[in-house]
Parts: sequence; structure tokens; C-alpha cells
Amino acid sequence: MSVIPLVVCDDSTMARKQVLRALPADWPVSVTEAVNGRQAMDAIRQGLGQVVLLDLTMPEMDGYQVLGALRSEGLKAQVIVISGDVQEQAVRRVLELGALAFLKKPFDESELRQTLSQLGLLTKPGEAALRQHASSNTAVSFHDAFRETINVAIGRAAALIAKVLGVFVQLPVPNVNVLEVGELHMALNDAGSSQDLTAICQGFIGSGIAGEALLIFHDSEIADIGKLMQRQSADYSDLEMLLDLSSVLIGACLSSIAEQIDVVFSQGHPQILGQHAAIEELIVANHKRWKKTLAVEISYGLEGHDIRFDLLLLFTEDSIGRLTHKLAYLMS
Repeated sequence: MSVIPLVVCDDSTMARKQVLRALPADWPVSVTEAVNGRQAMDAIRQGLGQVVLLDLTMPEMDGYQVLGALRSEGLKAQVIVISGDVQEQAVRRVLELGALAFLKKPFDESELRQTLSQLGLLTKPGEAALRQHASSNTAVSFHDAFRETINVAIGRAAALIAKVLGVFVQLPVPNVNVLEVGELHMALNDAGSSQDLTAICQGFIGSGIAGEALLIFHDSEIADIGKLMQRQSADYSDLEMLLDLSSVLIGACLSSIAEQIDVVFSQGHPQILGQHAAIEELIVANHKRWKKTLAVEISYGLEGHDIRFDLLLLFTEDSIGRLTHKLAYLMS
């Protein structure tokens, strides 16, 4: 029984571990792990990646760039993309770039097995294969497990925004940090880049987890967002439009997080936190509400447009213990 060289490429330790657990027990593979596209390409060039299970959103070199490099270098790797970016255009693009299949995160073992079987990559079922892999016992941190949960959530939200606006949404690698109020101040300053902003705030609570979602729009880009939304009526104000867009994006993110960790969030009504206000004013008005917080920073960009909006998910310090408990099964 010949052993197939397999590369599992994802910047998340948890995601790689989930993929390794899902590999069919009777599939004889030699596994190489890569934390970004650059490492994956190095492994493939060395002959270690006959089959590649590839994430899309990664630092240094993303999955799209890997697929492009494979094509330009004429390397014969059989690629299955496994990603939280579930935009229809993302799926179409990776298949056009040469990927054989696309699996949406989170996936289960039967989906992976069925895909491998359909592609003719599985040998006939037999005895459990002796898998050649050295690092499958890597511990998953809370930070990594939570960031991967966020990754899936922002991908779901991007897919909805892409449909609403008719554009391709460029997904970032989310930043996840526990911040003191002063550090949060700096993070918001970075997001604002001292431009005038309008921010929508929406509280959420459920199962001992609470926080606020903050969606920041740059005022100079609001007219362009209105064009994308094909606003027909003069009665449909900028604020109504931003509130509608916020409801879609924040709601999709929170719903996906809740589904993944098996909780139900009650969401407050979205509120205008500051209109045409500099970031400093937002901080001064709200610093008492943000002390130490688990902060998620996400900056969505719209391809072909000079538009981006920044989403901050701020979880209370008391929520961290409950989130850790909820994510424990993923970290084991």
C-alpha cells in the first residue's frame, strides 16, 4: 500500500487538528502541516504535497495565492479547499484556479471522506493505515480555538454582505486579544485612522456570555455604500441604511458564533454610537463600558471599491471563562 504525501495547510492549530481527526482511518498518508501558504509551497516543491487540504484566509500567503503559484510553477498537487469564506464567488474562484473541491467550515468526517472518494483519492477500504505524522498531539489554546470560531463566523457574514452589495468581500485574518481600556483605545484609533466615523453598537447576551458589537463606517465611504445598495428612495436615510447593513453583518456573525458554541444570544437593538464623530469622541463617551475586554478586530474590504468597514466584537472579561468552557471540547 503506497503512502500518499499530504499537506494540511491552515494558520489555525485547531483547524489543522480538526482536519487530521477527520482523515479516514484507512487512508495511508504521510502528513506535513503548514501554517501559511509559503510553508505549504515549500512542502509541495519538496514532493510532500501530492494532495493538499488548503485554507484560504491566512497571513503571509493565502490560499488563492497558493493556487496561483501552483499553476504558474506547473506543480501537480490535488487541492481541496477547506474554508470559512463561503461566498459564492470564493467557491467559484478557487475552482477556476484549479482546486478540485470546496468544503465549508465546519465540516464533518463523512463530508471529507465522500469528497476524497468522489475525486478518486481514496484507496479501497482496508485495515487502518499506519499514518506518518509527528505533531498530531499539538495542544490547542483558547486563543486559537476562539479565533477559528470567529473565522467561520466572519465568513458567513461576508457571504451575506456579498449578496446584499453585489461585491466580493475580502476577508481579513481576525485579531483576537484581551485588551485593557488603554489598549482598546489604541486599537480603535488604528481602526479609525483619525477619519470621521459613524459607529453602530449592538449589545448581546446569552448563557453567561455578554458583550457588544461595534461596526465602524468611514463617513467618506457612505455615499459609495449607498450606490452599492442601489438606494432608490430619498426617504431611505444614511442612518437607516447603515443600521440595516449592521443588522445583517452583526447578526450573521453572532448567529454563527452562537451556533458553533451551542448558545443562544439575545441581541439588543442597534444604536448609533456616534455620527460624524472622531474616534476620540467615541472613546470618551464610552470608556466606562469598556474596561478589560476580549476584543476581536475584523476589517472587511470590498474588492474593486475603496470601502472598508471595521467590526469589533467586545466580550466582557466575565465571558472568557464561559467561552473557555464552551470551547473546551474543541481544545481537547
